[in-house]
Amino acid sequence: MSESISHSKDSRQIITRKIRCRLCSSLDLKDVLNLSSTPLANDFVDSTRLDEEQPVFPLELSYCNNCYHTQLKDVVDPKLLYENYIYVSGTSKTFVRHFEEYANYAIREFDLDNEAFIVDIGSNDGTLLKSFQEHGLTVLGVDPAKNISEDANKNGIPTLNRFFDNEVSNQIQFQYGKADLVVANNVFAHIDDLDATTIAIENLLTKEGVFIFEVSYLKDVVSKNLFDTIYHEHLSYHSLTPLISFFRKFGMEVIDAINVPAHGGSIRVSVKKKNGTHEIRKSVNTMIANEQSSGMKHSRFVESLGSKISDVKANLSNILNKADKKGLTISGYGAPAKATTLLYELDLHHHISYIVDDSPLKQGTYTPGAHIPVVGSNVMKMDPTDYMVILAWNFAEPIMANNKMYRENGGSFIVPLPDLLVYS
Repeated sequence: MSESISHSKDSRQIITRKIRCRLCSSLDLKDVLNLSSTPLANDFVDSTRLDEEQPVFPLELSYCNNCYHTQLKDVVDPKLLYENYIYVSGTSKTFVRHFEEYANYAIREFDLDNEAFIVDIGSNDGTLLKSFQEHGLTVLGVDPAKNISEDANKNGIPTLNRFFDNEVSNQIQFQYGKADLVVANNVFAHIDDLDATTIAIENLLTKEGVFIFEVSYLKDVVSKNLFDTIYHEHLSYHSLTPLISFFRKFGMEVIDAINVPAHGGSIRVSVKKKNGTHEIRKSVNTMIANEQSSGMKHSRFVESLGSKISDVKANLSNILNKADKKGLTISGYGAPAKATTLLYELDLHHHISYIVDDSPLKQGTYTPGAHIPVVGSNVMKMDPTDYMVILAWNFAEPIMANNKMYRENGGSFIVPLPDLLVYS
């Protein structure tokens, strides 16, 4: 038996405890980090659910002593996580530019012409596919969120409202043919059964086809203390070394691996079929060597995150407690999924009166569990606070640039990560 299953009070909400490594199936797993239990990171509620006590789920990491992979110990039913989703990529100008660069990279590096067919797994609102479409390429998205898939189709991005699996892979081939490129942006960390997904991807690709995915990079998560990227959607915390042997199981070869700045630090990994002609870039061996020299082949690397979290919690608590004693007010900016981990792990939900977010889908809702109101930026002018904690810290620069008047009128921004900074 590979997993054990437990149920919460609500029988619909099922957690599976993962006792084998997701990449190599080893049972030799070590507990390396326990964070505060939280509600599901994107389970924002409306005013009719404010009396509801939302269940919380454990956030615990385990490390594989066999292949060095790090993963979440508990897996929440993906239907609860994704079928009603409110995160969209297109509201962020930073991500729009990132995806434009992403498309240019893929087209340039792998010689994609106007006849190329691109499939995006977990395509969200189609922002990445739109960048490919603007180059004249044929695109197709696959996404389980019904509301977002409908909007993508209305906006001219053909999208299947499904979880990607081998059945969908076969359906796509029957209707469109094989794909020259399959992409999965911030999705390969969200999937429990990576074996089945990889088989379906390999099946979908042409002989010379390439699979490219981006995920948060474990090295950056630990070295930069980006612990808020740990939440229930993120089942895996990837590094390159374990992925090399993982893909070889399915007759696939990693051919490129580069660092990209998204989400504070991510890796973009490109994979070909074993007999494909694309050459393996020097970047692969370079990244493997860097991981080895960084000590990532030992559980101590991930365990060191615990002390870093304690330090930032103590320093931020000192600032906020002093503000409370002086009667100063505190709000937040940005309600990404990772804000739920920040709010609970740093006890911020006891201090913050409201959170500003630029997404219309989140405005008018309340945060998971703590039920902090999420509002539009006009509230900053009508009811400004003395401090504003930027929960979407990876967008701190544009947020502060777009809200200069807040600081000019006496407000102070607090950026909690990667380094705790106060801008008065």
